[in-house]
Amino acid sequence: MRSCPRLALLCALLPWLLRAAAPPRPAQPLPRRDPHDPARGADFDRVYSGVVSLSTENIYSFNYTSQPGQVNAVRVYVNSSSENLDYPVLVVVRQQKGVLSWQVPLLFQGLYQRTYNYQEVSRTLCPSEATNETGPLEQLVFVDVASMAPLGAQYKLLVTKIKHFQLQTNVAFHFTASPSQPQYFLYKFPDDVDSVIIKVQSEMAYPCSVVSVQNIMKKDFPGEQFFVVFVIKPEDYACGGSFFIQGKENQTWNLQRTKNLKVTIVPSIKGSVYVKSILLSSLIFFSFYLGCLLIAFVHYIRFQRKSIDGSFGSSDGSENMVASHPIAAGTPEGSNYGAIEESSSSPGRQMSSSDGGQTCQSDTDSSVEESDFDTMPDIESDKNVIRTKMFLYLSDLSRKDRRIVSKKYKIYFWNIITIAVFYALPVIQLVITYQTVANVTGNQDICYYNFLCAHPLGVLSAFNNILSNLGHVLLGFLFLLIVLRRDILHRRALEAKDIFAMEYGIPKHFGVFYAMGIALMMEGVLSACYHVCPNYSNFQFDTSFMYMIAGLCMLKLYQTRHPDINASAYAAYASFAAVITLTVLGVVFGKNDLWFWVIFSAIHILVSLALSTQIYYMGRFKIDLGIFRRAAMVFYTDFVHQCSRPLYMDRMVLLIVGNLVNWSFALFGLVYRPRDFASYMLGIFICNLLLYLAFYIIMKLRSSEKLLPIPLFCIVATALLWAASLYFFFQNLSSWEGTPAESREKNRECILLDFFDDHDIWHFLSATALFFSFLVLLTLDDDLDVVRRDQIPVF
Repeated sequence: MRSCPRLALLCALLPWLLRAAAPPRPAQPLPRRDPHDPARGADFDRVYSGVVSLSTENIYSFNYTSQPGQVNAVRVYVNSSSENLDYPVLVVVRQQKGVLSWQVPLLFQGLYQRTYNYQEVSRTLCPSEATNETGPLEQLVFVDVASMAPLGAQYKLLVTKIKHFQLQTNVAFHFTASPSQPQYFLYKFPDDVDSVIIKVQSEMAYPCSVVSVQNIMKKDFPGEQFFVVFVIKPEDYACGGSFFIQGKENQTWNLQRTKNLKVTIVPSIKGSVYVKSILLSSLIFFSFYLGCLLIAFVHYIRFQRKSIDGSFGSSDGSENMVASHPIAAGTPEGSNYGAIEESSSSPGRQMSSSDGGQTCQSDTDSSVEESDFDTMPDIESDKNVIRTKMFLYLSDLSRKDRRIVSKKYKIYFWNIITIAVFYALPVIQLVITYQTVANVTGNQDICYYNFLCAHPLGVLSAFNNILSNLGHVLLGFLFLLIVLRRDILHRRALEAKDIFAMEYGIPKHFGVFYAMGIALMMEGVLSACYHVCPNYSNFQFDTSFMYMIAGLCMLKLYQTRHPDINASAYAAYASFAAVITLTVLGVVFGKNDLWFWVIFSAIHILVSLALSTQIYYMGRFKIDLGIFRRAAMVFYTDFVHQCSRPLYMDRMVLLIVGNLVNWSFALFGLVYRPRDFASYMLGIFICNLLLYLAFYIIMKLRSSEKLLPIPLFCIVATALLWAASLYFFFQNLSSWEGTPAESREKNRECILLDFFDDHDIWHFLSATALFFSFLVLLTLDDDLDVVRRDQIPVF
């Protein structure tokens, strides 16, 4: 009887020992679970309905086989008619390597505590890809539906296999997404493609959507593939849309924010396109170097022929070299006030002849100071007498020692180099940081590119926008070489005591020209820096030097016939600094603040009046707090009380038109308050420059002066190039004034070589237009090189 327990134990262990000793059998597919088990076997593409409650929970199991080289994705749809947020339907999906859960209704939190509920929710499960090493893989998915509702909550469940989960190259794919039903798809790089462009389009701007790319860099994903994810925002404010006031709490949004999208993935341009674009850009601008060399060579040949023939300078010193007095037609017959006879015997002419022995000295003589001239006892009274004559000539306003004036104008050159270095270094450091952040985070909303034509190279996201600024640098350097050649030839003429260099033509001072060349080069550098990552924070990088270029051009145009009374470099650059400060304030505060526009308009009008008074009286009207009171008194005395004709009619006409233009700008800004304040300020500068240039050319022709072929060609080329470049400038391919989504709405495809967009063409044309504009200022008065200065009118 004692052996019975042992026998019973042996009988119990015998089946287990037999199974352990049996040979192993091959693995069988996972059997379908019994319907009575807690996990119910379920089929794809079949709708399951049910009710879950505090005491009822339903579990569904789905299984499928994944073949090597095949990517199978599963999508789970759950719908519930319940709007009770206290007892939602809870869905938990379990896979081999992950768990995903959500609730229905799905709640989204909006701005200002707004809530948006969705009763239909779907999700795509992470796919598992079989490989040749693993062979076919059996995939098992459990979907657990539950709720804590005491009375139960109804639901519907649908699980499907996605047929078009993998995107194909150059094949458009259409789909629909909503906030509760995001979508994502897989893309695999073909063997011959290493970078692609993802294009997403929709017929409607709203609802707001977000596109993200997972594993954005190929090297970070060994499988050479990435996912494209599409999410619809519950509100549109992130994309610049208006706020929606919901009518009641817990409102459902099943069909109200559905968006139809189209995604297309195309290969990026080949490396040969980069090479072709770089070479073509370089060749175009280097052709300007070749053209300038050809023109210089032709001038050299003509000069040599004239030297051999002995015709050059044959009329040297002759008074009958000029056929007629330039402004004699406007001079009364019996009047000799300000005429050449007096001018030739004036202290200005005597000083000009007495300076002849000094002009051959070096301009860099540190012993030369402006006080050497201004210490004359009667200099101030002499200025008042000469500069207030009715008819002024260049000899009246070129009385100072040439070396002193040249040294004064060279400060423009050295100051702008200092400004450029101190300005550019922090800019370069900042844009490198911007580009690094954009590359590391992958956030494409940091920088406002034209994404439809943004071609990366290395760490740069939009290399084409940077390359197109090459023209500013190359043409700016070419202009410096042209100015340097003229400077050297002029120095040689002075050293040879050439009377044409000393007493004929416009006095040659090249300091502002050098500053203009540096400004053009820096415009290209800073524009390239801006386009590394264009955004709201760095808009002033390139616009700053645009203001300086326009200002320097106006100063140079004024200096041409007013060499002794032009603004100092320190005052000019201080004025530019004030303008840039105003621009920054305008961008920050000028969008909606009326007080800023009132203050700015008042400053604009007052500055226009102050400068007009100073220009009208040739710098002899002292600028201080009493300038407006004195100007009002003069206006009342001359125009109201005596009703006399303006003493300087030409200047008065220019200043009246100029003030009307500037007051119109001030009124326009006050009424409309343009959002792009930087462009508004630039427009003021450009309009004033064009107005002054037009006045100068008209007065030049009115004074019987000629336009030589080169300046005439440059004027025509400048007009045509500016007209074409402004057309491309106003295309507006992106804008940091709005949201990133609004900026993308303006993006366009490339239009040149499949590499450059409209804004790149603006860079090319504007650089060339600026170059020809500079040449206009440099050559405009070349016809006066054989005219005595006491016969060149001032206007």
